[in-house]
Amino acid sequence: MIVRRSLCLAALGAAVLLTGCDKLGFTSAPKASFQGVDLTGANYARTINLPDIDGKPRTLEDFKGKVVVVFFGYTQCPDVCPTTMAELAQVKKALGADGDRVQGVFITVDPERDKPELLKVYLQSFDPSFVALRGSPEQIKETAKEFRVYYGKVPGKTPDSYTVDHIAASFLFDPQGRVRVYARYGAGAQPLMSDIKLLLAGQ
Repeated sequence: MIVRRSLCLAALGAAVLLTGCDKLGFTSAPKASFQGVDLTGANYARTINLPDIDGKPRTLEDFKGKVVVVFFGYTQCPDVCPTTMAELAQVKKALGADGDRVQGVFITVDPERDKPELLKVYLQSFDPSFVALRGSPEQIKETAKEFRVYYGKVPGKTPDSYTVDHIAASFLFDPQGRVRVYARYGAGAQPLMSDIKLLLAGQ
């Protein structure tokens, strides 16, 4: 009898406490339902420190207030890279005025061949607002390590005809500069747009 009474009182107290918190506005907000993999709270992909094609150092702080979509790739990529960039450009355009709050960032994993002039022309073919980052091989390696991504050369028939295996996904950052979503390649533009809309809405 004593045990049951204690349990009842404890349950009643918990109910009152929860009700009180709700009235005070302390209830937790519903978790965003992303189409991609939710990375909220991840202890990696937190920083970027690479020069752009003009040699200007860039960090995530430069894009505060925008949803940032970071992609690792290279200009001679035959399929994954152009498809990803085209889908992001499509989403940005479809968002209308909100598209101005979306920033595409392309990090080359082939700085040897991806010279600044080539990167500029390549990204402008998708969207002039997209930013290309190109560091030294060591800088790229460190950035890839921070993002926990893999890339590596695959030899071709000649020294200059190699390809580069690399991660086929994008990282989405919210307007506060926090990594939030891992968008897999092949899902299409619609899921990407859905996740970007959630981040723009403050989810």
